[in-house]
Amino acid sequence: MNAVIACGGTGGHLFPGIAVAEVLRDRGHEVILLVSEKEIDALALSEGANFPFERLPTVGLPSPFSPMVFGFVRRFGQSLSLCRSIYRKFKPQVVLGMGGFTSTAPVLAGRMRGVSTFIHESNAVPGKANRLTARMVRAVLLGFKECAPFFPKVRTEVTGTPTRNELRRIDRRVARQELGLRDDLPTLLVMGGSQGASGINQALIKSLPLLQGVPFQVIHLSGSRDERLVADNYRRENIPAFVAAFHHRMEEVYSAADFAIARAGAASLAELAVFALPGILIPFPYAADDHQTRNAEIFVRAGSAILLKESEISGDVLARKIKELIGDTQKLRRMSENCSRLAPKDAANRVVVTMERYTNHDRGA
Repeated sequence: MNAVIACGGTGGHLFPGIAVAEVLRDRGHEVILLVSEKEIDALALSEGANFPFERLPTVGLPSPFSPMVFGFVRRFGQSLSLCRSIYRKFKPQVVLGMGGFTSTAPVLAGRMRGVSTFIHESNAVPGKANRLTARMVRAVLLGFKECAPFFPKVRTEVTGTPTRNELRRIDRRVARQELGLRDDLPTLLVMGGSQGASGINQALIKSLPLLQGVPFQVIHLSGSRDERLVADNYRRENIPAFVAAFHHRMEEVYSAADFAIARAGAASLAELAVFALPGILIPFPYAADDHQTRNAEIFVRAGSAILLKESEISGDVLARKIKELIGDTQKLRRMSENCSRLAPKDAANRVVVTMERYTNHDRGA
């Protein structure tokens, strides 16, 4: 098949999209990626994903009464017209949208050509774009079964959220060595997802004075804005840490860590589950429909995470939770086992097999 995957805008759309593209290519299909004009997309694709891609001019849907609606309509029109011209050359048999408004025009253009169209919704609560686009597709592929009731009139298939090929566990000792960390200390990973996480950074900085003398070390991915501030605070409190804005070899940081403090975006959660990393989830408070809290609750119910609301976090509360997890190795091990049960089993492959099945059926094969 010639397959189009629309997957730009955030790491939560892009990385699962790349994971599906890898499986499609391995199974002999041709793939083209459609991404947004954001820097994260170009950066991730230049890191060696090695797929042909086109950038689309898209913006998020503003309120219907906002003057920005006119800009949205204009750019959506440009995006649709660009997709149609790409499809005339590429002749796709299948189009998959990974969510966000980067995927709406490509799916609509696919529908206009009469090809099989799909969307993937990785969150427990679907975004606006996917609710709208669901009317145009053969099936909605889901990261969490809890999302199915939001699509009562469409076929749904639970595939899990795809994770990238390179995210494979490496030896813990080697991973810690690569990051300049000790081999014998409990290791906390702190990360805020591709959008950065000032709220998490600030909460952690406030907790550090209360963690002096606790035997642990930290891997902290701070985003570029807070990198220096975060590094200075670890130095001041004399807590060993590897601090970086981002880290492109995520398999290293996941393999080196024992537990994590993170946002609750679906792609990040899928990756934490692959590495059986339990921890403290602090949902991004401004996520649409508070979907990160719904995602986190699935992990809490499974006994693999603790949920803290950003508005309720003080340095004291966070320090206490970190100490509890470091001090109770049995609890941490139990949470880790529960977390690994939530890991998506072969999700990218399931997505591709589902697309092949429907597409062959549509062609009458």
